[in-house]
Amino acid sequence: MQHAFEAGTIIAIVAGVIGYFVVLRRSSFAAHALSDIGFAGAAGAVVIGVNPVYGLLLFTTLGGVGIAILGPKAANRDVEIGTVLAFMLGLGVLFLSLHAYANEAISILFGEILGISASGVVLTLAASIPILIVTVIVYRPLLFSSLDEDVAEAKGVPMLLISIIFMLLVAVATTFSVQVVGVLLIFALMVTPAAIGQQLTKKPVYAIIISVTVALLATWLGLFIAFYEPYPVSFFITTIVFVLYLFVRYAYPRLKRLRRTQTDQPQPNSQPI
Repeated sequence: MQHAFEAGTIIAIVAGVIGYFVVLRRSSFAAHALSDIGFAGAAGAVVIGVNPVYGLLLFTTLGGVGIAILGPKAANRDVEIGTVLAFMLGLGVLFLSLHAYANEAISILFGEILGISASGVVLTLAASIPILIVTVIVYRPLLFSSLDEDVAEAKGVPMLLISIIFMLLVAVATTFSVQVVGVLLIFALMVTPAAIGQQLTKKPVYAIIISVTVALLATWLGLFIAFYEPYPVSFFITTIVFVLYLFVRYAYPRLKRLRRTQTDQPQPNSQPI
């Protein structure tokens, strides 16, 4: 449980930061595709007797570079991503059929953070620090190209290079995020907290802070509940962020409008000037 909290904290921070740009660049499908592509790599690693994380990292990295090369603009990649994704999923099924004991790879589908070791925590930290450093370095051109691709390209921003760097960041972040929620539920940490942040504020820095905060709270609370309940951690984490998103998306605007209406109404004892 101690290792789970340590790794979960690191992953939630990285997923919250990278997830903001995933949502801003409308690359949710690409991020989900990378996680599924990584599953094929994890299954292949199990077949040859290697740690599934290494296979997942290799396939997501190659997949991220391939997606970026398809074009710097996310709007033109859906068909290509879907085609590659279908092939990779089929490859993953083949790898599973070649191994009689593929539980280690199957756990990648749904997450297995309670099984993470001390070395896994160190590996997660070692991979997360460069992600955050590179994100800080490319923050301004990445934000510029995310807000308006056409203007950024006209201003001389190297769109292909930024796209490759971004997809590599997503690939590495996805690789370690699946340890918490798994391949099938990657949206819980990579997309939903960032979507909540964008609903609450339009300022990038504040949105990133909210995204990280939501990811952290969901991870910590999910682990805390799972300690006392015999159900998967990923179920609690995904449920928490989903409920928060529904509240921010539908209930919060109504409460905000109601409060504004009550504020604008004159008080009973007020005298006109």
